[in-house]
Amino acid sequence: MSLHGAYDPDNVFAKILRGEIPSVTVWEDDHVLAFMDVFPQSEGHVLVISKTSTARNILEIELDALTRLTAAVQLTARAVEKALKPDGVSLMQFNGDAGGQTVFHLHFHIVPRWADRPMKGHGHAPMADAETLRALADRIAAALE
Repeated sequence: MSLHGAYDPDNVFAKILRGEIPSVTVWEDDHVLAFMDVFPQSEGHVLVISKTSTARNILEIELDALTRLTAAVQLTARAVEKALKPDGVSLMQFNGDAGGQTVFHLHFHIVPRWADRPMKGHGHAPMADAETLRALADRIAAALE
């Protein structure tokens, strides 16, 4: 899909927001949802999405929604760092097919990184076990400040 077009209300994240597809929530409020990536590139990979915007990419999102979303990304990244003690953290956000985007609902990836562990490729990681994800989500949620 290109950078321009109509929002698809049947994308996987829209279905998660409507409760049609299960997810492992780290935390949420009225504006954002932080949840575990089921195809994690690294242990503790979290996705953060807006619950109020139907922007497909960063070019389309309303400024107030982007402000809330980026604050949520920072809050969550801090909790990931505190809970999991990685050597680094990669923040990723893709726009358009050619930019690497695979789900066309604006989202940010928070990927903990360790010097001695290679990161799996975006869209190429195996599906994680739900119990493992729940345990990681609980650790990250407990570290929220």
